[in-house]
Amino acid sequence: MKIKSLFAFFLVISAATPAAAYIGPGAGLGAIGTVIAVIGAILLMIVGFVWYPVKRLLKRGKKVENAVDEVAKDKK
Repeated sequence: MKIKSLFAFFLVISAATPAAAYIGPGAGLGAIGTVIAVIGAILLMIVGFVWYPVKRLLKRGKKVENAVDEVAKDKK
């Protein structure tokens, strides 16, 4: 019984006919644009996750330098 159902399954799969569908150039350009947009969004997300912490560290470093300069001026 199992062999018959397996044979029937492969027979149905092999008898499938291809769809005669047409995808116009507008749909193709839309798909390409969507892929580019998704890739761009992912890259911007990665840059955002890297850049903003670095930017915050740079600002913190400037604050420390300014504080050290002010302390040095007060001692003079």
